[in-house]
Formats: sequence, structure tokens, C-alpha cells
Amino acid sequence: MNTATNLNELAANRCFGGWQKRFSHTSSVLNCEMTFSVYVPPDAANGTTVPVVYWLSGLTCTDENFVSKAGAQRIASELGIMLVIPDTSPRGDDVPDADDEAYDLGLGAGFYINATQSPWAKHYRMYDYIVDELPNVIQQHFNVHDKAAIAGHSMGGHGALMIALSNVKRFSSVSAFSPIVNPMDCPWGQKAFSHYLGDDKSEWQQYDSCELMREQGKFLQIPMLIDQGLADDFYTTQKLAKPLEDVALATNYPAEFRYHEGYDHSYFFISSFIEDHLRFHAKHLAEYV
Repeated sequence: MNTATNLNELAANRCFGGWQKRFSHTSSVLNCEMTFSVYVPPDAANGTTVPVVYWLSGLTCTDENFVSKAGAQRIASELGIMLVIPDTSPRGDDVPDADDEAYDLGLGAGFYINATQSPWAKHYRMYDYIVDELPNVIQQHFNVHDKAAIAGHSMGGHGALMIALSNVKRFSSVSAFSPIVNPMDCPWGQKAFSHYLGDDKSEWQQYDSCELMREQGKFLQIPMLIDQGLADDFYTTQKLAKPLEDVALATNYPAEFRYHEGYDHSYFFISSFIEDHLRFHAKHLAEYV
């Protein structure tokens, strides 16, 4: 039986008939105090059991970026979907950070994996936090369905895709904006994985979406939608989106990849297409309600 987790409500704002809320709690997985945000749609506020979409944000973000910039609450309210937005890494004075305060390692750069190397291993276990601890907290405190969907942006797109491909039966669908899809073969991923996981690249494969799809995509599949801006400065330098599309084509994986002229890596891109993603998830979540 899961031990009940106490939540501290930090903020609550009325929004499209529901509530945008922010909470903190003590994480036994990450060994620190964590914050997360929840959009509670009107149905849930009235006691109805609702589906959930988890959103994983990118490098340097907290749980607040998506809440204030994506413009997702209006459509979530209409669809009756709860949005759960965790932070991107453990936080606190005792949590190690990059020595050079680099934006792509340490605080704000958890990469949604379980670190095994010192000094990261004690706190940087974001995979277990997203897959197990946070969903248990949500189940304890909100009326939500067991089945959920997951989505994310950039590093969070990597997290969403990798976690969904590793837990196909847990999620109805997955979507991503500008995702890191092959962290074993891009600068961001190689830097993070070498620090968090060490130099044995066989340990990296479990967190690489291209490897996961290549290994099991013929047998275990989940509905997938990916949007990529073609004016994204990181599209080619970090090999976003396209390597996974190549694997999907090679394995006949039924994922939808959409490329958009003129759009960059920012939340202006996300806000332009977030409605499509939420309607995509609502369609697949409805199959389990």
C-alpha cells in the first residue's frame, strides 16, 4: 500500500471554470522538496473522475513555464482533462548542480532518467519520480482515471517518448514538441548521460527513444504525435525528431511526424499547436473511460 503524501498548496487561481494550482511535497524518491502544478478542470473540481495528461518540460524550465506560456487551460477545460506538470529536476541546497552552472546539466536538467553515478545518484531519479511517485500522489489526492497520457517539449519530449515507450500499458498516447529522440547521439544527451550514467553506453540504451522503438516497436506500440519546427536552432545540431521518424519508418511504427516552416523552439510554437495535442490525447483517453 502506498503511504499517503502530504501536499502543501502554494497557489490556486480560477481559470476557465476550473483551477490552476501549485503544490509542494517531500519526495522520498528524489530526497528533496518538489513542486508541481495541476490544472483541475471544472468536472474534476465538481468531483467527477477525469483523465490526466502529464506534461514534461525542457531544459532550464520549472513546472511554471508551461502553465504560464502554453495556453493549454482553455482546451483542457473544454475536454475535461487534468494537466499535471512536474518540475524538471530535483531542487534544494543539498542537490548537486553542475560545477560550471551549465544550463544542460544539474538543476533544471534532470533528463527524466535514474542517475547511477556520484554525486547525482542520491537525488537525480526523475524516471522513478515521473513513472511511480508522482502518479501515486495524483491518485491519492485527485479523482483521476488509472490510464493517463504523456507529452513534453525538448528534453521533456525525450522524457515523454522514452517513458511511454518503456511503459506502453500505462499510457493511452504520447506526444512531443521538438523532442530529443536520440540522446546517445546528440551533444545534450551525451553530456547528461555520461555524467548521470557513466561511460558504459549499454546503460544509456534504456533511456534512448530510438533504441527503445527499434527494439520493441514491432511488438508494443502506442499512439504517437510529434511536431517539429523547421526554424528551430536545435533541429539539426541536437538531431531532434527526425532520427525517430527514420526508426518509425523502418519498423512500420504508426507515429505521426509533422514539420512546420518558420516555427522555432519556443513556447510560441507550443502554444500554436497545443490544442491539437490535447485533442489527440482526449481521443485516445476516451477509449479507456
